[in-house]
Parts: sequence; structure tokens; C-alpha cells
Amino acid sequence: MTQRSILITGCSSGIGYDAALGLRARGWRVFASCRRAEDCARRRAEGFDSPRLDYTDAASIETALAEVLETTGGRLDALFNNGAYALPGALEDLPTDALRAIFETNLFGWHDLTRRVIPAMRAQGHGRIVNCSSVLGLVTLKWRGAYVATKFALEGLSDTLRLEMRDTPIHVSLIEPGPITSRIRENAIPHFERWIDWENSPRAEQYRETLVRRLYSDRGPDRFELPPAAVTRKLVHALEHPRPRPRYYVTAPTYLMGTLRRILPSRALDWIIARG
Repeated sequence: MTQRSILITGCSSGIGYDAALGLRARGWRVFASCRRAEDCARRRAEGFDSPRLDYTDAASIETALAEVLETTGGRLDALFNNGAYALPGALEDLPTDALRAIFETNLFGWHDLTRRVIPAMRAQGHGRIVNCSSVLGLVTLKWRGAYVATKFALEGLSDTLRLEMRDTPIHVSLIEPGPITSRIRENAIPHFERWIDWENSPRAEQYRETLVRRLYSDRGPDRFELPPAAVTRKLVHALEHPRPRPRYYVTAPTYLMGTLRRILPSRALDWIIARG
């Protein structure tokens, strides 16, 4: 039996790294891509194929996928789009260029890679595309508007692609984690410092008392936080089950918010979310 192959993005740490380890243990040929060359070198030292892939760099997307397909003889059984970052801040303080930048990484690059993968999957007669969304693709929270916008857009893009692929043997699924142990907060700091002039914001005191404290303080795990392995378990089902689900919730907050979004009017849901 031919070894199944998967390309995973964002494998420097967190969800992507755990997925790479978990799938390799299950016998998959894992291409664990990273944005930075030094992270790719670390993955290669661990025995992974690790092409450099930066969602904001179309040339790197093309080169990384070409490397994968050359290695596998043109075959790619699955794609797990995962690499993304957060940019906290109030929307009134968010420059439009910052929004463009986060969409390049969190959405446009995913779309570019996915479009390039589909022809190979069509040619081989099967494929799985799994996109890592978030509970913030279902509901929103204050201070997270940029990230929320990319995940809401990803939900729409993925749902549309799933419908359009119904006449093909290519399956499309979404994974929607809530709080997962990762470096997303730490990795958000450079983007926050680059784009958000919070000290000159009319909300400066709110920043100081809430967002800045949360960003720069090590407060331990969030409530209901789960390890990345919780996502990997859902990913395995999406990749290996003969009838993968359209979406997979991970963590209690995602299940709760997914339910409340369906049954509550917007004002009631706003009230609940605003109370934390």
C-alpha cells in the first residue's frame, strides 16, 4: 500500500507541530512546512521533510508544493492549512494596511496553496483539505477583530469549496478549536507593537488594564485550554474516516458558542460574550 502523504503548514510549534508528530506516528509521510528557514532546519533534524512555505510569498508556496510533488511522484493525499497569526487591538486603532497584511497570511495564502493542490488531487482521484479555523470563526470577541475577520472569511471560503467539491472525490473540512496551548499570544506581540498605537488611543486605559496585561503576562493556561493533541485527534478523523465531517469542534467553548449562536438572538449572544 502506498504511504499516504500530507502537507501541513505552520509546523514550527503548537497545533502544526503536534499534527506532524501524530500523523507520522500513524504512518503518514508528513511534509512539515514552516515559514522560517531555521524552523525548517529543526524539523529536518527530527527526520521530517520540511519545505519552507510563507503564505505571504507566492514563490515560496509554488516552490514548496513543487518540492512535495516531486518527492511523492505527483501525489498528495491531504493538505492541512494551519499557519496563521493574531493581531490584537481595537478595530478603530487598526490600520487598514494591518488588516491587509493579516489577510495575506491567514486567508489569501491559504487560498493560493489550496488552488495549487486541487489539480494534483483531481488527477489522483482523491484528496482531503482540512482548514484550521477557530471558535472565533463562529463568534467574535472584543480586541480580536482582525483575527476574527480572517476566520469568518475562512469559514465562508471553506463552506463554499466543500459545496463546489461535491462532484469530486475531494473532501473539505474545518477544524474549529477554542483555547489550545500554543505560542499564538507570544507570536502576536510583534504584530501588536508594529501596528497598534495603543498609548495614543482613546481606549488607552482599557488597553492598559486588559489587553496589554494579558499579552505581556504569563498567567498560565486559559480556562478550558487543551493541548494541541486535542486538535490532532479531530484531524485524524477528518483525514482517515471514509465520511469526514464538514466541521469539527475542539474544546468546551467551541461547543458552547456553536450551540448558542444557533439558538440565541444576536443581542442575547452579545450580552453573554460581553460578560466573558
